[in-house]
Amino acid sequence: MRQSRVLLARFLQLGGKGFMLGITAFSCGRVSQGIVLGKLAQLTYRESTVARAPKAGAIASPDAAALGKDELFWGALFRGLNRGGSFLQLQIRQIIVTAIEDGRLPLGMKMPSSRDLATVLKVSRNTVVIAYEQLVDQNFLVSRQRSGYFVAGLPKKFATDPPGLPEFTSRGDDHWADRFAVRPSAHRNIVKPLDWQTHPYPFIFGQFDPSLFPTNDWRESARAALSVPEINNWARDLIDGDDPALIEQLQLQVLPRRGIHARADEIMMTIGAQHALYLIATLFINGETKVGIEEPGYPDARNIFRMLTPNVVPLGIDAEGLVPDETFQSCAVAYVTASHQCPTAVTMPLPRRLELLKAAAAGDVVVVEDDYEGELMPETATLPPLKSLDRASNVLYVGSLSKALAPGLRLGYVVAPAPVIRELRALRRLMLRHPPLNNQRVAALFIGLGHYRAHLAQVGRVLLERAKLLDHLLPKYLPDCKFSRGPGSTNFWVTCPASIDATALAQAALDQGVVIEPGAVFSMDETASRHCFRLGFSSIRTDRIEVGIERLGKVLAQQLES
Repeated sequence: MRQSRVLLARFLQLGGKGFMLGITAFSCGRVSQGIVLGKLAQLTYRESTVARAPKAGAIASPDAAALGKDELFWGALFRGLNRGGSFLQLQIRQIIVTAIEDGRLPLGMKMPSSRDLATVLKVSRNTVVIAYEQLVDQNFLVSRQRSGYFVAGLPKKFATDPPGLPEFTSRGDDHWADRFAVRPSAHRNIVKPLDWQTHPYPFIFGQFDPSLFPTNDWRESARAALSVPEINNWARDLIDGDDPALIEQLQLQVLPRRGIHARADEIMMTIGAQHALYLIATLFINGETKVGIEEPGYPDARNIFRMLTPNVVPLGIDAEGLVPDETFQSCAVAYVTASHQCPTAVTMPLPRRLELLKAAAAGDVVVVEDDYEGELMPETATLPPLKSLDRASNVLYVGSLSKALAPGLRLGYVVAPAPVIRELRALRRLMLRHPPLNNQRVAALFIGLGHYRAHLAQVGRVLLERAKLLDHLLPKYLPDCKFSRGPGSTNFWVTCPASIDATALAQAALDQGVVIEPGAVFSMDETASRHCFRLGFSSIRTDRIEVGIERLGKVLAQQLES
């Protein structure tokens, strides 16, 4: 019976093709079921076409009178239905399941007929039929012949407090403040509007442009990962291990593009690059450790280090990136962004890289290299990362797949000597064992099928077009500012006249739909970069760039006048 319901639902979804599918089933030997379901689907399809366009004031079924007084209820229940979102049938099922679980649809309650609910929701009746049949198969609904659909399942039992307990009171900040060992919320962090995608001109760094995401290729890889053999591969708990297929693809296709060659025991996956930084910091830093970070530099890395030691020192930078001076050599650990300095976006030339590695070897400095967007936009000949030049095993390399695909993917990795990876794996096990293996397997298939390389080529072309456009527009609309951006970087570091407060500028620009990132947070001394801001272009459509920069220029001009 269940098989018949599912087949019927599929025939309804295909509409007039139902009878032909019935004939197909006949030819396969399923004579009676094929003919009956084929004709039934064809007849039901005729009825559903009438239901899709009911006459004004007409009552769709005998149940419509009962539904009339409940129409507000069902309309309110499905208020969150998003016709521009995922499949409507899936949304309908999810809303009904949630309402059953939280008690809004109690056990035994009669559901509207498929025709009536379709009328209320203004969707095809077939969509509701398929949703209902799936819920029947999952025992959330029960179908009673000539009576309709009813809420099924076991009655919900909610925990209740035993008698005699005092009334619950929530304790506030004053109670908990003295108990915290650390206060992460006290650190200054990069703040971006949560609704930045609703603004027409989002010049923010490292965020998602839906038009560049390889939807079809990722869907193909995800479907392949859901085959039974693949599920058997990734459904296991590997304790502290990673998907060997993804490690292999990093070895074959990702790391060699950066000139890095590593064994499997020298690579570990993380939930994004920031997770990698936290693990490395926890492993190498204690209260006495002297840690150096570029100034200005990446705020989250600085905050991670400061949670572990008070001895965090600024490292000077110039037009060639970090300066490997005596302060650098005196550090036990140093955080470096050589490919594109964060946030100034300057690229460290090869002689400076070699000089830095020589200084690190002389001072026995552990260099944490964050290569956060090393290969995203090959604008000129790509310079080798520090890791590929390191002969003294001083460099721990942090990379990410998220920047190239989507930030929400949260897949990063560490390349380091085998003893370091062994300890990092043991530490990661105590936190979360390993990143989800289903995501790792999808990424492995995506890379192995050639999609990753093709995606990088496409994204690189688009981002390069945007970069060249901004090279032309920024001096035109922001003539009073200075700009820095190294080859291949996806952001500009904009220095305004000293009288400008970039935080106030960002707020005024936001009122015009333009999103930028104030620069004060990148410096240990927040006044040092108060007149600077970061302008990214990975998340804004090319056709909106000029209007957005023109608006930003007008806001800046108003700020200069006042």
